[in-house]
Amino acid sequence: MRAIDLHTHSTYSDGTFSVKELIDRAHEKGLAAIALTDHDTVDGVDEAIEYAASKYPDLEVVPGVELSTEGEGREVHIVGLYIDNHDDEFVSGLKDFIDSRTTRNKKMCKKLTEEAGIPISYEELTKEFPDTVITRAHYAKFMVDRGYVNSRAEVFDRYIGDHCPYYVGREKITPEDAIRSILKAKGVPVFAHPILCRFGDDRLDAFVGKLKDAGLVGIEAIYSTYELRDERQIKELAKKYDLLVSGGSDFHGANKPDIDLGTGCGKLFVPEDLLIPIKAARG
Repeated sequence: MRAIDLHTHSTYSDGTFSVKELIDRAHEKGLAAIALTDHDTVDGVDEAIEYAASKYPDLEVVPGVELSTEGEGREVHIVGLYIDNHDDEFVSGLKDFIDSRTTRNKKMCKKLTEEAGIPISYEELTKEFPDTVITRAHYAKFMVDRGYVNSRAEVFDRYIGDHCPYYVGREKITPEDAIRSILKAKGVPVFAHPILCRFGDDRLDAFVGKLKDAGLVGIEAIYSTYELRDERQIKELAKKYDLLVSGGSDFHGANKPDIDLGTGCGKLFVPEDLLIPIKAARG
């Protein structure tokens, strides 16, 4: 059985592989399917589908997105699979997401410049990283490349990590809103890497039930950084709440150098038969 990868990122958000490079790598790895799930944008989806169709007809490209939300004081990511990436209402909602990122990024540049003494402007960022959704990973690369800091870790530990003095949050939608939006776009909403939310077992159980009531269809039970006990726990939650099992590497290229496409940290394997019920669940 071939592998699939239902959680990947390109240069349209905070990955370092272009869409074509990502599809080429998927073919090299022998994947049966790959989902492009860039943060808050579907701009690369058509390019991915068209490129794969022209070169690798045995590789399925799943149109997707990853939405950043906030639930119960935690950042919660909801992946949408098989979305209609031409749905006007959905695309318009993504534009609002990107606009909120732009406002946040301008404020964060101002704080870094005026309070931390690190000269960085939003104009410089967008010039350095054109045609992409600017995330904190772009700040890290920019600051390291210019010698303002010694490492990417320093950027997040001292400057713009979640609780650092120069971090600026942005307006986020709730996970329930994201789920409803994906369902309206005929997609399959999946709770991404739930272990990373660090809710604790009982709280996570209750939260998954709450998302199920809001229309959640799947949960990411196979993930690059999971231990066996993590995968077992999420699969048990999937069974308890009648959710489909999804999985992916969360590949970002050089921005997450220890994670490779399809194989994650080396042991990841997402079997292609998981795609059958996900595909069947499309709106």
